[in-house]
Amino acid sequence: MAENHEFGKQGEDEAEKLLKSKGFEILGRNIRFGGHEMDIVAKKEKLLVVAEVKTRSYSSMGEPEEFVSKKQQQNLIKAANAYVVHKNLDVDVRFDIISIVKNQYQNTVRHIEDAFYPVM
Repeated sequence: MAENHEFGKQGEDEAEKLLKSKGFEILGRNIRFGGHEMDIVAKKEKLLVVAEVKTRSYSSMGEPEEFVSKKQQQNLIKAANAYVVHKNLDVDVRFDIISIVKNQYQNTVRHIEDAFYPVM
């Protein structure tokens, strides 16, 4: 279990570097709000990005982003809403997925912007 946790942390480290390289300020990692956790919360001007990071060793069973369930999306939306209200932020919120496949043969990082949307 600790090995999986460390592997996931490495993926989050890579995702954080990617967001910083795109000009985002990282507000926090593994932030819990509304009873749910957000992997990375980042801000650039008036845009708040809630990024779900999925790191896998291989993609033979599907791409990492395919493992973000509807329920997980709903939980991220709830957490983001609670965060924005608690912090009294005036921002647009975008939900991204950062998909990482990392093994001895490849290190692929894909940033999927607007990966999903809150249902109105």
